Amino acid sequence: MTAARYDVLGIGNAIVDVLARADEDFLRRHDMRKGAMTLIDETRASGIYAAMGPAVEVSGGSAANTIVGCASLGGRTAFVGKVKDDTLGKVFAHDIRAAGVAFETPPASEGPSTARCYVLVTEDGERTMNTYLGAAQDLHPRDIDADAVAGAAITYLEGYLWDPKHAKDAFLKAAAAAHEAKRLVALTLSDAFCVDRWRDEFLELVRSGTVDLLFANEAELRSLYQTADFDTALGALRLEARLAVVTRSEKGCVVVRREKVLEVPADRVERVVDTTGAGDLFAAGFLYGLARDASHERAATLGALAAAEVIQHLGARPQTSLKVLAQERGLAI
Repeated sequence: MTAARYDVLGIGNAIVDVLARADEDFLRRHDMRKGAMTLIDETRASGIYAAMGPAVEVSGGSAANTIVGCASLGGRTAFVGKVKDDTLGKVFAHDIRAAGVAFETPPASEGPSTARCYVLVTEDGERTMNTYLGAAQDLHPRDIDADAVAGAAITYLEGYLWDPKHAKDAFLKAAAAAHEAKRLVALTLSDAFCVDRWRDEFLELVRSGTVDLLFANEAELRSLYQTADFDTALGALRLEARLAVVTRSEKGCVVVRREKVLEVPADRVERVVDTTGAGDLFAAGFLYGLARDASHERAATLGALAAAEVIQHLGARPQTSLKVLAQERGLAI
C-alpha cells in the first residue's frame, strides 16, 4: 500500500457560523428556544441576519471542525463539502484553507445559498443556533474525488450526510473508494435525533463493515440500540463494531473492540465555557493519532486534550495550536 497523501479526509456539511451577542429579549422576540439548534429556511435566515447585531463569521460544520483540529495537531488534511459561489461560500473556503486544510470541492453556481448557522450568544455564554443547510445538502457523488479518498489514511464522514439522497450516495462512493485502496472509513453519528431517523441504516453500515471506526456519545449510543442502559448498549456495540469510541463528557471515553474495552480519562479543564465542538475535536485527536499509528490509548488521550482546549473558550475551533499543546504534554507524534 502506498504512503498516504493525507492523514484524514473529512466529508460533511460546509457551514459558516455567524456569531453575535444577543440578550434574552432578542431570543423571545424572534421565538427562539434558548440553547437549542433549530433548522430554518432561507427566508427565516434572512430575517434573523437582518435583525442581528455585529457578527463574526467563521467556517464551521461538524466534520470540518474535526478536520481543522487534525490540521492543528500537525496532520495533513483535506475536506469535501458543498458551498455556493457567494460571499459566505468564499468565507468558508478562505477559512478552512487558512487552517491548512486542502479544500477543492467546486462551488455551486446556482441553487441554494451557502449554509450558515446563526449563533446567538447570551451573556451567560449559552449558544442558541439557527441553521440553514442550503448548498451543503447538495453534495453529490460527482464531488467525490476517488483518488483523493484513496490517498487518505482515514476518510471521516458525518452522520448528518445521511439525510439528503445525493449526499448519502456521495458517502457510499467515498467509503467504497477508501476500502478499494485498503484505507479506513470512520463515521460519527452526529446527534441522537440523526440516529433516530437512520438507526437501521447506521447499524447496517457497522455490521457490513462499510464503517471501520464509529464515534458516538452516550446519548447517540443509547439511541442506536434503543436502551436507556449504557452498559447494555456498550455490550451490543462491542459485538458488532470493529472499532468504536464512545465519549462520556467528564467521564472521558471508552475505546471499544470485540476483544477489549479501554477506558481513557478526560483531560483536565479549568473552566467549561462552551461545549460546542467537544465531540468534533475529540474525534480530531483520535483520528490523527490513529492515522499516525499511535496506540488507541495515546489516540484517545490526544482526543481528550483537543476536546479540553475547545470547551474552555467560545467557538468550535481550537484557539491554541494543538500541536504545541501536545508537545508540552509529551504527547507529540
